[in-house]
Amino acid sequence: CIFNSHIESSMVMHFDRDEEGVCYAIDLGGMDFRVLRVEIDVGSTAVINQRVETHAIPEELMGTSQDLFNFVALTLKNFVEREDGKDAQKPLGFTFSFPVRQNSVSSGSLIRWTKGFSVGDTVGKDVSQCLDEALARCGSNMRVTALVNDTVGTLALGHYYYKDTVAAVIIGAGTNACYIERIDAIIKSQGLPTNSGGMVVNMEWGNFWSSHLPRTPYDISLDDETQNRNDQGFEKMISGIYLGEIARLVLQRMAQESDIFGDGAESLSTPFILSTPYLAAICEDDSQDLSEVRRILQEHLKIPNAPLKTRRLVVKICDIVTHRAARLAAAGIVGILKKLGRDGSASAASSSGRMREQPKETVVAIEGSLYQEYPVFKEYLDEALVEILGEEVARTVTLRVMVDGPGTGAALMAAVHSSNRQQQGGGGGGTI
Repeated sequence: CIFNSHIESSMVMHFDRDEEGVCYAIDLGGMDFRVLRVEIDVGSTAVINQRVETHAIPEELMGTSQDLFNFVALTLKNFVEREDGKDAQKPLGFTFSFPVRQNSVSSGSLIRWTKGFSVGDTVGKDVSQCLDEALARCGSNMRVTALVNDTVGTLALGHYYYKDTVAAVIIGAGTNACYIERIDAIIKSQGLPTNSGGMVVNMEWGNFWSSHLPRTPYDISLDDETQNRNDQGFEKMISGIYLGEIARLVLQRMAQESDIFGDGAESLSTPFILSTPYLAAICEDDSQDLSEVRRILQEHLKIPNAPLKTRRLVVKICDIVTHRAARLAAAGIVGILKKLGRDGSASAASSSGRMREQPKETVVAIEGSLYQEYPVFKEYLDEALVEILGEEVARTVTLRVMVDGPGTGAALMAAVHSSNRQQQGGGGGGTI
């Protein structure tokens, strides 16, 4: 595998389908967060009922850990009371999509913030404890039952529906991946008991750096202007927060070295003015005169009267940035499959005279706005998988979109762990 990962989460996926009842989840991964109510039925092959609400975090609450978690806890308490009429003690899954040093199924300490998120006094703290204390302060009876990140939650939901799910990938505002590894292949976890012989490895692949990455002067300029300089290098090449900014830096350089935009390109000097949704709209404009591109240039970037030739060039730049990001993401997915022996290399290596081993059916759970809501990105990623794996192996690999996967998966894992504890007489053990 091309990624040298470290283990932040060590939970094994094991669903008996005897979990039942109502459980809740909080999905915190950026300036918006979600609260979820998930209802599970015995023996069901699907979640029978689900309610989701999305809430923005006011910027003024980003000052201290207590302010942030008080707001999240009160939002959950109000949501539970609206849904069930009272704040009962239910299993609570907490999806926290930042690098965490996992201490147990239900606790973990924040290593660092990513995705432009920053609350200074939270680093090093147990984020579950922060939320539990906030829940107690607002009078809620609920406490965190399972702490996961977005990839592990998505993997849990994928594995719940498809037993061949071996990995999960998030490609949205940020990016990350996790996969199920054999316990004997993880040196730092030797001696830890599991029920299945496998363990979930959270790769934190957004922080991957390598001399083999096609880093350009625009990537270096982007890194220089971010708060987390020299961190999250891979994420800055492929995730939604940054793609529009890479394109802006290219367009700004063009404006400085030519008169292609005339005299109206001052706005191109404003960092992050070209967000990824605008980049996507530019790439997906299939009108003959690129009318949507013209509108974005005029109304958002304040560039009037750009001729069709210039508009076509803007589309080309945005397309190149998108294409590179999608291919890098595909290479990362293939890296995981290669590590697991599911890239077809084992079959191809079979010596002559022996029955050739057929590639295993493989499911990769995927979630995130770039893949789900940006058809051009999805098309390029899917094409790259076929190109790298070959058509025969690619046919055995399925990317399954898990809508609300991080939160729903966390709720399922909370239900499993709560069930385990009850079966063990209230003890704190059990694996997921």
